[in-house]
Amino acid sequence: MKVSKIAKENIARLNLAIQFIEDNLSEKLSLEIISEKAYFSPFHFHRLFSIVIKETPNNYISRKRLEKAASYFLHQKEKTITEVSEAVGFGNLSSFSKAFKKFYGISPNQFRAESPDKYSKVSKTESKIGKVSVTFEQYICNINNALNWLQMNAKTEIKMTPRLDLAYISHKGKMEAIGSIFNRLVKWATPKGLINEQTKMVTIYHDSPKITDPNNLRMSACIVVNEPIEIDGEINLKVLAPTKCIVSRFKITPFQFQQAWESCFAFMIENSYKKSEVVPFEIYHNNAAEHPENKFTVDLCIPIL
Repeated sequence: MKVSKIAKENIARLNLAIQFIEDNLSEKLSLEIISEKAYFSPFHFHRLFSIVIKETPNNYISRKRLEKAASYFLHQKEKTITEVSEAVGFGNLSSFSKAFKKFYGISPNQFRAESPDKYSKVSKTESKIGKVSVTFEQYICNINNALNWLQMNAKTEIKMTPRLDLAYISHKGKMEAIGSIFNRLVKWATPKGLINEQTKMVTIYHDSPKITDPNNLRMSACIVVNEPIEIDGEINLKVLAPTKCIVSRFKITPFQFQQAWESCFAFMIENSYKKSEVVPFEIYHNNAAEHPENKFTVDLCIPIL
Protein backbone atom coordinates (compact mmCIF):
# COMPACT_ATOMS: atom_id res chain seq x y z
CA MET A 1 0.00 0.00 0.00
CA LYS A 2 1.36 3.42 -0.97
CA VAL A 3 1.18 6.45 1.33
CA SER A 4 -0.92 8.30 -1.26
CA LYS A 5 -3.59 5.59 -1.05
CA ILE A 6 -3.88 5.78 2.76
CA ALA A 7 -6.88 7.77 3.95
CA LYS A 8 -6.03 11.21 5.29
CA GLU A 9 -8.09 10.39 8.37
CA ASN A 10 -5.73 7.49 9.14
CA ILE A 11 -2.71 9.76 8.80
CA ALA A 12 -4.31 12.22 11.19
CA ARG A 13 -4.82 9.39 13.69
CA LEU A 14 -1.19 8.33 13.28
CA ASN A 15 -0.18 11.89 14.13
CA LEU A 16 -2.10 11.59 17.41
CA ALA A 17 -0.01 8.53 18.21
CA ILE A 18 3.21 10.35 17.33
CA GLN A 19 2.28 13.25 19.60
CA PHE A 20 1.52 10.78 22.41
CA ILE A 21 4.91 9.10 21.93
CA GLU A 22 6.81 12.40 22.00
CA ASP A 23 4.94 13.56 25.11
CA ASN A 24 5.66 10.32 26.99
CA LEU A 25 9.21 9.28 26.13
CA SER A 26 10.04 8.74 29.81
CA GLU A 27 7.22 6.19 30.17
CA LYS A 28 6.81 2.57 29.11
CA LEU A 29 5.43 2.69 25.56
CA SER A 30 3.96 -0.58 24.37
CA LEU A 31 2.43 -1.11 20.93
CA GLU A 32 -0.93 -1.78 22.59
CA ILE A 33 -0.93 1.50 24.53
CA ILE A 34 0.11 3.62 21.53
CA SER A 35 -2.24 1.99 19.01
CA GLU A 36 -5.15 2.52 21.39
CA LYS A 37 -4.43 6.28 21.39
CA ALA A 38 -4.78 6.27 17.60
CA TYR A 39 -7.89 4.02 17.60
CA PHE A 40 -6.20 1.20 15.68
CA SER A 41 -5.61 -2.46 16.41
CA PRO A 42 -1.92 -3.07 17.25
CA PHE A 43 -1.41 -5.02 14.00
CA HIS A 44 -3.03 -2.40 11.78
CA PHE A 45 -1.26 0.43 13.61
CA HIS A 46 2.18 -1.17 13.23
CA ARG A 47 1.59 -1.74 9.52
CA LEU A 48 0.34 1.79 8.79
CA PHE A 49 2.97 3.46 10.98
CA SER A 50 5.79 1.62 9.20
CA ILE A 51 4.42 2.57 5.75
CA VAL A 52 3.78 6.25 6.50
CA ILE A 53 6.66 7.05 8.86
CA LYS A 54 9.11 4.65 7.18
CA GLU A 55 10.24 3.40 10.59
CA THR A 56 8.77 0.78 12.88
CA PRO A 57 7.15 2.20 16.03
CA ASN A 58 9.94 0.70 18.14
CA ASN A 59 12.69 2.24 16.00
CA TYR A 60 10.91 5.60 16.06
CA ILE A 61 10.63 5.55 19.86
CA SER A 62 14.30 4.61 20.27
CA ARG A 63 15.43 7.37 17.90
CA LYS A 64 13.29 10.03 19.58
CA ARG A 65 14.60 9.02 23.01
CA LEU A 66 18.22 9.34 21.89
CA GLU A 67 17.58 12.66 20.14
CA LYS A 68 15.88 14.00 23.25
CA ALA A 69 18.89 12.89 25.28
CA ALA A 70 21.17 14.77 22.89
CA SER A 71 19.00 17.88 23.33
CA TYR A 72 19.42 17.63 27.10
CA PHE A 73 23.19 17.40 26.70
CA LEU A 74 23.20 20.50 24.49
CA HIS A 75 20.81 22.68 26.48
CA GLN A 76 20.70 21.37 30.06
CA LYS A 77 24.24 20.31 30.87
CA GLU A 78 23.57 20.41 34.59
CA LYS A 79 21.70 17.10 34.22
CA THR A 80 23.80 14.02 34.88
CA ILE A 81 23.96 11.24 32.31
CA THR A 82 21.99 9.03 34.69
CA GLU A 83 19.27 11.68 35.00
CA VAL A 84 19.08 12.06 31.22
CA SER A 85 18.93 8.29 30.76
CA GLU A 86 15.98 8.07 33.14
CA ALA A 87 14.27 11.12 31.62
CA VAL A 88 14.19 9.48 28.19
CA GLY A 89 12.90 6.13 29.37
CA PHE A 90 15.97 3.87 29.48
CA GLY A 91 15.92 1.20 32.16
CA ASN A 92 19.62 1.35 32.96
CA LEU A 93 22.65 3.49 32.24
CA SER A 94 24.58 0.76 30.43
CA SER A 95 21.90 0.15 27.80
CA PHE A 96 21.48 3.90 27.32
CA SER A 97 25.21 4.51 26.83
CA LYS A 98 25.49 1.62 24.39
CA ALA A 99 22.49 2.78 22.34
CA PHE A 100 23.65 6.41 22.33
CA LYS A 101 27.15 5.52 21.10
CA LYS A 102 25.73 3.26 18.39
CA PHE A 103 23.46 6.06 17.17
CA TYR A 104 25.77 9.09 17.40
CA GLY A 105 29.16 7.41 17.09
CA ILE A 106 30.46 8.78 20.40
CA SER A 107 29.63 8.23 24.06
CA PRO A 108 27.24 10.47 26.01
CA ASN A 109 30.24 11.86 27.94
CA GLN A 110 32.04 12.80 24.73
CA PHE A 111 28.91 14.30 23.18
CA ARG A 112 28.28 16.53 26.17
CA ALA A 113 31.93 17.51 26.60
CA GLU A 114 32.55 18.36 22.94
CA SER A 115 29.41 20.38 22.22
CA PRO A 116 30.24 24.09 22.55
CA ASP A 117 28.86 26.29 25.34
CA LYS A 118 29.45 29.46 23.30
CA TYR A 119 28.94 30.11 19.63
CA SER A 120 32.40 31.68 19.52
CA LYS A 121 33.91 28.26 20.18
CA VAL A 122 34.11 26.07 17.12
CA SER A 123 34.00 22.32 17.60
CA LYS A 124 35.71 20.23 14.95
CA THR A 125 34.23 17.01 16.29
CA GLU A 126 31.85 15.17 14.03
CA SER A 127 29.46 12.34 14.81
CA LYS A 128 27.05 10.24 12.78
CA ILE A 129 23.29 10.56 12.64
CA GLY A 130 22.46 7.62 10.42
CA LYS A 131 24.41 8.40 7.26
CA VAL A 132 24.55 12.13 7.88
CA SER A 133 27.71 13.75 9.21
CA VAL A 134 26.91 16.64 11.55
CA THR A 135 29.19 19.12 13.27
CA PHE A 136 28.17 20.36 16.68
CA GLU A 137 28.90 23.97 15.73
CA GLN A 138 26.00 24.42 13.33
CA TYR A 139 25.54 28.12 13.89
CA ILE A 140 27.87 31.02 13.19
CA CYS A 141 31.34 31.17 14.72
CA ASN A 142 31.40 34.77 15.77
CA ILE A 143 28.88 35.55 18.45
CA ASN A 144 29.38 39.29 18.13
CA ASN A 145 28.36 39.17 14.48
CA ALA A 146 25.28 37.17 15.42
CA LEU A 147 24.21 39.55 18.15
CA ASN A 148 24.87 42.63 16.03
CA TRP A 149 22.80 41.16 13.19
CA LEU A 150 20.00 40.35 15.62
CA GLN A 151 20.04 43.88 17.05
CA MET A 152 19.83 45.41 13.57
CA ASN A 153 17.10 43.13 12.28
CA ALA A 154 14.83 42.29 15.20
CA LYS A 155 13.22 43.46 18.39
CA THR A 156 13.98 40.81 21.01
CA GLU A 157 12.27 40.44 24.37
CA ILE A 158 11.48 37.86 27.03
CA LYS A 159 7.74 37.40 27.38
CA MET A 160 4.86 34.97 27.68
CA THR A 161 3.40 34.04 24.34
CA PRO A 162 -0.43 33.90 24.21
CA ARG A 163 -2.39 30.68 24.10
CA LEU A 164 -2.70 29.56 20.49
CA ASP A 165 -5.46 27.22 19.34
CA LEU A 166 -4.19 25.55 16.20
CA ALA A 167 -5.41 23.40 13.33
CA TYR A 168 -2.40 21.67 11.80
CA ILE A 169 -0.92 19.20 9.34
CA SER A 170 2.21 17.28 10.35
CA HIS A 171 5.22 16.91 8.07
CA LYS A 172 8.20 14.58 8.34
CA GLY A 173 11.13 15.29 6.05
CA LYS A 174 13.30 18.13 4.83
CA MET A 175 12.50 21.66 5.93
CA GLU A 176 12.20 22.94 2.36
CA ALA A 177 9.02 20.91 1.87
CA ILE A 178 7.05 22.73 4.58
CA GLY A 179 5.76 25.25 2.00
CA SER A 180 3.77 22.56 0.20
CA ILE A 181 2.25 21.50 3.55
CA PHE A 182 1.10 25.07 4.18
CA ASN A 183 -0.46 25.09 0.69
CA ARG A 184 -2.55 22.05 1.66
CA LEU A 185 -3.50 23.71 4.92
CA VAL A 186 -4.61 26.89 3.14
CA LYS A 187 -6.59 24.85 0.63
CA TRP A 188 -8.46 23.26 3.55
CA ALA A 189 -8.88 26.52 5.50
CA THR A 190 -10.05 28.83 2.70
CA PRO A 191 -13.56 27.44 2.15
CA LYS A 192 -14.06 27.48 5.91
CA GLY A 193 -13.50 31.25 5.99
CA LEU A 194 -10.30 30.99 8.01
CA ILE A 195 -8.10 32.98 5.61
CA ASN A 196 -8.29 36.76 5.99
CA GLU A 197 -6.10 39.75 6.85
CA GLN A 198 -5.97 38.74 10.51
CA THR A 199 -4.96 35.13 9.84
CA LYS A 200 -1.84 33.94 11.68
CA MET A 201 0.15 30.89 10.65
CA VAL A 202 2.56 28.97 12.87
CA THR A 203 5.40 26.52 12.22
CA ILE A 204 6.33 24.22 15.10
CA TYR A 205 9.75 22.54 14.96
CA HIS A 206 9.56 19.23 16.81
CA ASP A 207 13.18 18.33 16.01
CA SER A 208 16.48 20.15 15.81
CA PRO A 209 18.63 19.89 12.66
CA LYS A 210 21.61 19.77 15.03
CA ILE A 211 20.67 16.28 16.22
CA THR A 212 18.17 14.83 13.73
CA ASP A 213 18.71 13.53 10.20
CA PRO A 214 17.19 16.08 7.74
CA ASN A 215 14.94 13.34 6.31
CA ASN A 216 13.50 12.66 9.78
CA LEU A 217 12.78 16.24 10.86
CA ARG A 218 9.21 16.67 12.03
CA MET A 219 7.34 19.94 11.76
CA SER A 220 3.74 21.08 12.05
CA ALA A 221 2.20 23.60 9.66
CA CYS A 222 -0.51 25.37 11.67
CA ILE A 223 -3.21 27.99 11.39
CA VAL A 224 -4.52 29.86 14.43
CA VAL A 225 -8.25 29.28 14.91
CA ASN A 226 -10.18 31.65 17.16
CA GLU A 227 -13.45 29.72 17.31
CA PRO A 228 -14.37 26.03 17.67
CA ILE A 229 -14.11 24.28 14.32
CA GLU A 230 -14.79 20.81 12.97
CA ILE A 231 -11.78 19.03 11.54
CA ASP A 232 -11.58 16.43 8.81
CA GLY A 233 -9.07 14.56 6.70
CA GLU A 234 -5.45 14.97 7.73
CA ILE A 235 -6.14 17.99 9.96
CA ASN A 236 -5.67 17.75 13.73
CA LEU A 237 -6.09 20.25 16.56
CA LYS A 238 -3.64 21.23 19.27
CA VAL A 239 -3.11 23.99 21.79
CA LEU A 240 0.13 25.89 22.39
CA ALA A 241 -0.18 26.95 26.00
CA PRO A 242 1.16 30.35 27.14
CA THR A 243 4.92 29.90 27.22
CA LYS A 244 7.86 31.93 28.51
CA CYS A 245 9.96 32.60 25.40
CA ILE A 246 12.73 34.60 23.86
CA VAL A 247 10.65 36.30 21.15
CA SER A 248 12.36 38.07 18.25
CA ARG A 249 10.20 39.99 15.76
CA PHE A 250 11.72 40.06 12.26
CA LYS A 251 10.86 41.34 8.79
CA ILE A 252 12.88 38.95 6.65
CA THR A 253 12.91 37.04 3.38
CA PRO A 254 12.70 33.23 3.32
CA PHE A 255 16.46 33.06 2.75
CA GLN A 256 17.18 34.83 6.04
CA PHE A 257 15.39 32.42 8.36
CA GLN A 258 18.45 30.29 9.09
CA GLN A 259 20.53 33.32 10.05
CA ALA A 260 17.65 34.60 12.16
CA TRP A 261 17.39 31.37 14.12
CA GLU A 262 21.16 31.19 14.54
CA SER A 263 21.21 34.68 15.98
CA CYS A 264 18.32 33.95 18.35
CA PHE A 265 20.06 30.87 19.75
CA ALA A 266 23.28 32.88 20.07
CA PHE A 267 21.32 35.43 22.12
CA MET A 268 19.97 32.64 24.32
CA ILE A 269 23.39 31.19 25.04
CA GLU A 270 25.19 34.52 25.49
CA ASN A 271 22.57 35.65 28.01
CA SER A 272 22.67 32.33 29.90
CA TYR A 273 19.05 31.38 29.26
CA LYS A 274 18.19 27.68 29.33
CA LYS A 275 15.99 26.20 26.63
CA SER A 276 12.96 24.41 28.02
CA GLU A 277 11.54 21.12 26.76
CA VAL A 278 8.87 23.00 24.77
CA VAL A 279 9.87 23.05 21.10
CA PRO A 280 10.63 26.29 19.19
CA PHE A 281 8.05 27.81 16.89
CA GLU A 282 7.41 30.68 14.46
CA ILE A 283 4.33 32.92 14.34
CA TYR A 284 3.69 34.60 10.99
CA HIS A 285 1.80 37.91 10.99
CA ASN A 286 1.48 38.40 7.24
CA ASN A 287 1.54 36.69 3.87
CA ALA A 288 4.98 37.28 2.36
CA ALA A 289 3.55 36.80 -1.14
CA GLU A 290 1.62 40.05 -0.64
CA HIS A 291 4.67 41.99 0.60
CA PRO A 292 6.51 44.09 -2.05
CA GLU A 293 9.87 42.60 -0.98
CA ASN A 294 8.52 39.10 -0.27
CA LYS A 295 9.23 39.55 3.44
CA PHE A 296 7.64 37.81 6.40
CA THR A 297 6.73 39.65 9.56
CA VAL A 298 7.44 36.80 11.94
CA ASP A 299 8.11 36.08 15.61
CA LEU A 300 10.79 33.47 16.27
CA CYS A 301 10.04 31.94 19.67
CA ILE A 302 12.49 29.93 21.80
CA PRO A 303 10.81 28.54 24.96
CA ILE A 304 13.04 28.96 28.03
CA LEU A 305 13.02 27.91 31.67
